[in-house]
Amino acid sequence: MTAFKSLSRAMAKGYYRDKATLFFAFVFPLMFLVIFGLLFRDGGDEKIKLGVVGDGPVVVALENTGAVEIVRPGLDEGLKQVREGDLPGLVEVDGDSVELHYAASDQARAGLVQGLVSGVTQHVNVQATGQPPAFAYSAAQVEDSSLKPIQYLTPGILSWGIAITAVFGASLSLVSWRRKQVLRRLRLAPVTVGTVLSARIVVTIAVAALQALLFVAVALLPVFGLRLSGTWWLAIPVFLSGILAFFAIGMLVGAFCKTEEAASGAANIVVLPMAFLSGTFFPVDVAPGWVQAVSLAFPLRHMNDGMLAFLVRGQGAEALLLPCGVLLAFTVVVSAIAAKVFTWEDS
Repeated sequence: MTAFKSLSRAMAKGYYRDKATLFFAFVFPLMFLVIFGLLFRDGGDEKIKLGVVGDGPVVVALENTGAVEIVRPGLDEGLKQVREGDLPGLVEVDGDSVELHYAASDQARAGLVQGLVSGVTQHVNVQATGQPPAFAYSAAQVEDSSLKPIQYLTPGILSWGIAITAVFGASLSLVSWRRKQVLRRLRLAPVTVGTVLSARIVVTIAVAALQALLFVAVALLPVFGLRLSGTWWLAIPVFLSGILAFFAIGMLVGAFCKTEEAASGAANIVVLPMAFLSGTFFPVDVAPGWVQAVSLAFPLRHMNDGMLAFLVRGQGAEALLLPCGVLLAFTVVVSAIAAKVFTWEDS
């Protein structure tokens, strides 16, 4: 126990004395949270700008949706703006005729304005007949209507920050200790491998817990408006499983690399692509099918999904099975490989 406390204390002191490590563990990921949080803070209030030529009940209905900002550029100027991509569409109303002009080169916006104008026009048609609609339609958001973009940004960027801490911390420590003969001296001392690993894991968990507290505290500020779901505490097992998975990756990187520079480069090669392919910065659901398939092989994808399930969606304990199972299985496999290639001294 004395050896464990001494090692943990020494590792913690070495961690907070390294300014570069502190920057990349806390400041670097927090910058992304603040930047994206501010950029998308009012994303849900943005209206679709739609050009209109003419008047009538369809134009009035479009304005009443609350989702459209009507501009009146004139027919020729409006068509020009649509061609140049400055307007997603131009509605030309001539008596009972309603024609939508759009640019097919932007399929996403074209589909959006077509669906909007078509739906509003059909609604006006039904009202004009005086007959009740044959089918009743309603739509309801499954999450709390007060949710803001920060709800979806926080879990992914927090998971990425923890991945950085665990992978870089474990790999750089292992390489540095091997190069400085610290591992050799520990091997000759009455200290077991389990004690060394346990001390390193405890320090990693402590740093990650501080990261999580800092991230959540910043996201809860009124300027961002994070609201935790009722089952937020179920994210803790996912959080711990993720730390173990990324710690195992760090040990594997440290077992292969001979210098701190090589370990840092290898850790970047592992963590950065994983962040972009696992839904940290953008929803992976909108990515091509092959990207979604590849992302399932990454532990960060499952940690992101698990944290999102409890911090935002309020899912129950049954949702723990998949993310925790995958992360723990990943930890066992990668740890076994790291143990096979581990060496106490440079050859």
